[in-house]
Amino acid sequence: SGGRVTWHALHDGRCIRTRGRERERSDMMHAGTQSVRAALVRPMLRNLRQKSTSVLGAAPATELPRVRAEMPPRRTWERGEVQALFDKPLLDLVFEAATVHREYHDPRRVQLCTLMNIKEGGCSEDCAYCSQSSRYDTHSQPSKLEEVDAVLVEARRAKANGSTRFCMGAAWREIGGRKRGFQRVLDMVREIRGMGMEVCTTLGMLTPEQAQQLKEAGLSAYNHNLDTSREYYGKVITSRTYDDRLQTIANVRDAGIAVCSGGILGLGEDEADRVGLIWEMSRLPEAPESFPVNALVAIKGTPMEGQEPVSFQEMLRTVATARVVLPTSIVRLAAGRHLFTESEQAMLFLAGANAIFTGERMLTTPTSSWDSDHAMLARWGLSGMQSFETPRMAEDERLRGNRESAAQA
Repeated sequence: SGGRVTWHALHDGRCIRTRGRERERSDMMHAGTQSVRAALVRPMLRNLRQKSTSVLGAAPATELPRVRAEMPPRRTWERGEVQALFDKPLLDLVFEAATVHREYHDPRRVQLCTLMNIKEGGCSEDCAYCSQSSRYDTHSQPSKLEEVDAVLVEARRAKANGSTRFCMGAAWREIGGRKRGFQRVLDMVREIRGMGMEVCTTLGMLTPEQAQQLKEAGLSAYNHNLDTSREYYGKVITSRTYDDRLQTIANVRDAGIAVCSGGILGLGEDEADRVGLIWEMSRLPEAPESFPVNALVAIKGTPMEGQEPVSFQEMLRTVATARVVLPTSIVRLAAGRHLFTESEQAMLFLAGANAIFTGERMLTTPTSSWDSDHAMLARWGLSGMQSFETPRMAEDERLRGNRESAAQA
């Protein structure tokens, strides 16, 4: 130890501090010297003068920070550590999240997903936010399960408009004894995967056997949200337990299907509950492939019809914390995205969000159209991902190809 301390600015906004032969990376936001600030600001101003499609001061495409070729060992987080991260000054937190995002993901790529309600309403659950519960008098009307051909028409339309993941939701508590209905869903999965799209479903609770059948049909991901923290969960739902949800997630993971699981902001929870949700995700044996963040859209007739909309700052803080704690996961802006301005959405992308739902609607709530989302992304120098672009999905597609080749041999 000893010797002169020198700070060197890096292209990704961080610094290397050297003392003799010792080097230590540190967040530049905390360097506290005018020289460091100047070292970062000068190249940022140069980048802004360049003709490029860079987003929010990122370097031109040829100079983007390299995404990790190999992922480091996964970090174990204590809940208090997640809380301390969440409590950082907001712009410091966004800076850290943006740095992590560029280390693990291409910051210019955003996954476009389309969600179709293939069976609306009539659900026996009592989720206090949901218009599809049979316990509440809402605008949602029970429907029969859609036919395969009708779903394929919508999937083809989504693909033609740039969506690379097609998600299907059925308002069921569980599949249970719905053998013919489940077989129809399996046919939908096979056909959509055959179109070259990633395919996701959310069908309620699954048994290990049902999860395995979905895997064999070609399912890419299964959505099953935890919604909120374990402590607050009982104030939102009583018809199924937190551990019921975790068991379905385990069944999905054990079948080799990617887990899509996140939560909803604006349910009346406090900040500790948002921290608790992210911490629960960090405790799973594998990080979720994707973490959807929903902002409650209060629906007339539900117990939560009077809830105030979540603020942008609360949304931003949650997205940024999730990006740092779940660095390899896709962070998806889900229901309620239309509540935020375009500039606010751009800030969420900067903080690590890299997927959106787009199309016509999300189950029973509004979303932005394909055209408006493509225009928005273009204005910020962003573009849509291809199917199977992420490492998790690329590996899934490779293994599926190997299985099909072996079956044909």
